[in-house]
Amino acid sequence: MLYHLKDTKKIVGTKQTLKWLERENVKLVFVAKDADDRVTSQVVELAKAKNVEVKYIDSMHELGKECNVEVKTAVAAIIE
Repeated sequence: MLYHLKDTKKIVGTKQTLKWLERENVKLVFVAKDADDRVTSQVVELAKAKNVEVKYIDSMHELGKECNVEVKTAVAAIIE
């Protein structure tokens, strides 16, 4: 499932994901299960409203690692 993040164009972070969702250029959203709901809930709601699939990853650490960033990551997305 996460191999998509290494092989495709992506964005990392809540603010960037929200911007791209508003532009309707997001194919898939990844959300870390251990991230604070205050950080992720708006992304999840907007993704569902835009009919974009949301996949949940076990931890912020794992999502950050898959995105090739050195910090924990709450949200990431595959973009067009």
